[in-house]
Amino acid sequence: MAFTHRPLPTLTELLASASVVSLPLNTRFRGVDAREALILRGPEGATEFSPFVEYDDVESLAWLAGAIDFGWVPTPALLRESVAVNATLPAVAPSAVVGVLARYPGCRTIKVKVAERGQTLDDDLARVREARAILGSEGRIRLDANGGWNVDEAEKAIHALAEYDLEYVEQPCPSIDDLWEIRQRVKYMGIPIAADESVRKVDDPLEVARRGAADLLVIKAQPLGGIHSALDIVERAGLPVVVSSALDSSIGIAMGAHLAASIPVLEYDCGLATAALLTTDVTAEPLIPVDGAIPVRRPTLDESLVQQSLAAPDRDAWWRDRLTRVYGLLVELSESSGRHGA
Repeated sequence: MAFTHRPLPTLTELLASASVVSLPLNTRFRGVDAREALILRGPEGATEFSPFVEYDDVESLAWLAGAIDFGWVPTPALLRESVAVNATLPAVAPSAVVGVLARYPGCRTIKVKVAERGQTLDDDLARVREARAILGSEGRIRLDANGGWNVDEAEKAIHALAEYDLEYVEQPCPSIDDLWEIRQRVKYMGIPIAADESVRKVDDPLEVARRGAADLLVIKAQPLGGIHSALDIVERAGLPVVVSSALDSSIGIAMGAHLAASIPVLEYDCGLATAALLTTDVTAEPLIPVDGAIPVRRPTLDESLVQQSLAAPDRDAWWRDRLTRVYGLLVELSESSGRHGA
């Protein structure tokens, strides 16, 4: 994956500007109850480095490039002042659905997490059924399996869930080969297949588009090396896109919102409302939905909230060590690209 190459801030500058925070969630999500992030203060404003803790240094490299891009490089021209967003429904019991969705006022699209480890298709059906009942017939429901099904399981699940009028199914299977196969199997149903992990967790984010394995792409700024890198991928892929986030603080959400505001055509509501899953944030004006949309702006850090949310000393040291290692890889990549004229 190629990144926009500009002079990097020094490691000393990054470490001096860094705060490691732990933000509790109001609903368990992706198996965690709190989201850890490293907040950086750049000349363009606050930015965020927050690859999930299980990601290795190589995968985290793009996330650091993205954080530096947002904090040290001017953003592209904005084409809109706000972006419509979807509600995100974790793999909760049906009884919890109404409470979760209440955090997303005005949102007419719901992304429902399915294929959760330890749950069954019946659990998914019950959750989607409840979401559709609350949303009514006019809203949109999209599913996100995070690659949790094989092709046969995906086909069975899509058939079972199709009656709830699905907008699309995101990453039903883990590999690009499997995405291509399930897309062929369900194409006659008119249910599009979206690729997420097959864009951001592969060496070539354009392969899924070239292979015809997806109808649309889920684009996330930080994991794709930043706004400028993501825009290049969008332009070259030639497919409709959904701009989404990775359970970020409002600082990371702002990065995604600026990306969404820079894309000429947005056919789908964006997955940029996940700050609503946090019980606290690092700004007094979090980017949470109002009337189904969030504004495109850079939130100002509230230093008192940052201090209240600081991670434990051992976690602070873990993140600073991680930043140091990943920065070294980024320097190596930058120097190698310079030698080869990339």
